[in-house]
Parts: sequence; C-alpha cells; structure tokens
Amino acid sequence: MLRTLSLILPVLVPSWRFFKSVEPSPRVQWALVADGSPTDWREFRPGPAVVTPFEMLMRLFWNPARNDALFLVSLAERIVQNPTPHSINEVNKRILADLAPDQVSTGQSVQFRLVFVSRNGEARSEEVLYVSEPVKGGAK
Repeated sequence: MLRTLSLILPVLVPSWRFFKSVEPSPRVQWALVADGSPTDWREFRPGPAVVTPFEMLMRLFWNPARNDALFLVSLAERIVQNPTPHSINEVNKRILADLAPDQVSTGQSVQFRLVFVSRNGEARSEEVLYVSEPVKGGAK
C-alpha cells in the first residue's frame, strides 16, 4: 500500500523542480506585408489584461484557447532552437485562420516574427530572434 501511495502522490501533488530555470518565452508577432518590409507588428493572441476568479476556476476544467496558446509557445521555442517547416507552417496556419478575409487584401502577405521582451526597471526592450518569410494571405 505504501508503494502504491508513493507512486500516486507525485501525480496528485506535482513538483515544480523539473524547471531548470524560468526564462521568458518568445512572443509571436505578425504583420501584413504589401510592398517591402512590414512596419506594423502586432502581438498574436495577446493574453487578457484581467482574469476574474470565476474565469480562473472555469479554466481549471475547460481552457482550449490556453492549450493552443501553450502549443504556440512550444512551436516558437522550437523555431528559435531549430526552425523546421512543420513548426513554421503551424504558426502561419494559426495566424491566417485568425485573420478575417477582409483584413488581407489582394497582393498582401502575412509575416511573423519571434521576439523576447525584457524589462530593466521601466525600460522595455525587444530582441528579435526569428523572422519568417512572407506567406500569401489567401493560402490557408
């Protein structure tokens, strides 16, 4: 019985010591490209500014949007370490799926980049880690 309890206990009370260190994860930003290079970078799926206690409780049981956001972070980390066509295509697919058809006009492309955002006191800096190739807006 004690052996069974020792196997079940780590599942019920997880240890957070499996993190070697807590570091910032790359943020995904996207922009429309018409002629030349993009200028208006926007954060892709920014998190909510405020989450109510009820929303927190509900998220314990049903939170597909957060699961997809965590998958996106995982894709971004993979791209920073070793870009693969699969990871890049998955990010592009999600960005294009979120855009309304009228947001991308004919001749425009969509491009994404991965950035680390850090703060030093009040100063905020962004380090661009990866910039994708532009993808035609209609190619979903």
